[in-house]
Amino acid sequence: MASRAFWLLLLMIGPLVGHGFITAVDTYAEASGIAGGPAALAQGLSPLDGIFVPTFGAYDLAVTLLFPFVAIRLVAAEKASGAWKLLVQSPASTGSMMLAKALTLLAGWLIAWLPGLAALVLWKLYGGTLYAPEVLNLLLGHLLRVVLAAGIAVAAGAIANGAASAAIAALGFTVGTWALEFIAAGRGGALQKLASYTPTAALRVFEQGELSLGTVLVTAAIGVAGFALAAAWLHQGRTVRYRIAAGLATLLVFSLFVAAAWRLRPAWDLSENRRNSFSAADERALERIREPLRITVFLSAEDPRLMDLDRNIFAKLARILPAVEIVHAAHSRTGLFEAGGDHYGEVWYQVGGRKSMTRSTTEPIVLDNLYQLAQVPPPVRGESEFPGHPLTATPRGAAWLYYAIWPLATGLAGWLHLRVWS
Repeated sequence: MASRAFWLLLLMIGPLVGHGFITAVDTYAEASGIAGGPAALAQGLSPLDGIFVPTFGAYDLAVTLLFPFVAIRLVAAEKASGAWKLLVQSPASTGSMMLAKALTLLAGWLIAWLPGLAALVLWKLYGGTLYAPEVLNLLLGHLLRVVLAAGIAVAAGAIANGAASAAIAALGFTVGTWALEFIAAGRGGALQKLASYTPTAALRVFEQGELSLGTVLVTAAIGVAGFALAAAWLHQGRTVRYRIAAGLATLLVFSLFVAAAWRLRPAWDLSENRRNSFSAADERALERIREPLRITVFLSAEDPRLMDLDRNIFAKLARILPAVEIVHAAHSRTGLFEAGGDHYGEVWYQVGGRKSMTRSTTEPIVLDNLYQLAQVPPPVRGESEFPGHPLTATPRGAAWLYYAIWPLATGLAGWLHLRVWS
């Protein structure tokens, strides 16, 4: 609370969240037909996509560009002033002090969540719906996101010589994860699996309404490893060689944990419209397939058909079938000059010793092909059970709250607090 950076974060987060929320409500109302024009299909109007994800997207921006400066200061300022040398002489261990810093950062971030929680209340007052499982899952994703960012920032603050160097290192980590995600797109194998645990990709899982045990454990482990690495490095009474060895041991334990966690397959679809699942009838039929499934895809990484297959079919199959292996046979990024172009666009499915090919990315066609290969009778499919939630609402009072009341209240509280402690 004595940090000006924290008060600036609070001051800026209100308008950021407010802009996202007001824009989302206006767009959602237009899609619902508020202007008298044709409304979108009701089944496509989900508050998770239309309201909650855009609103809390402001927090992803803040935790990437603003929050690291708050976290770094907790360590870098004490190192620069010499206060840390006095703290290590106290009865508390270094691990206990780092735990206190972690809890402090978490408490500060929960205060910053107030504008986002106010948006949920406003949406409910407008007549909107809140489906608790998907909302809580989204909040869990953003909570893990800040745990990860705090761990990276604190580790950078502990190892770097100054706050500026630590900020560059933290930003470099973020940019590196973006590059990894871009390079690994459509490549398959361990590289794409690793890229699925970058901060942006991991948060996307929660934004889609899915709770993945592996994603939760790996994301939390990165944050915890950052604090553990900082605690190991801040043992000022130890030699540099000892601290390097302790840091490497921490990274080794973290790597072993991640290697075990990313093999965990349990995942739950918490979205109201079951976007991450096939229909109940299809899932019951797929559960009867016990043989391994091998899929060979002749599509480039930038082909939209591959993105549709990954999101709408492959990811869902991996949650149900006991063993799914996906082989990306195309090696170029665009597919324009792919060797063996006669096969480009083909997707081969193999169950046991039986194989078949289809170029379709449509869910019913692909599933019927799998049923034929596995010799499983196809189910009788019904209509979608998700009714959709159209709402022609206007963001009444939101602009006053986010653009006037919150900045004024935060600015006044920060000025009074800093004046008392100065």
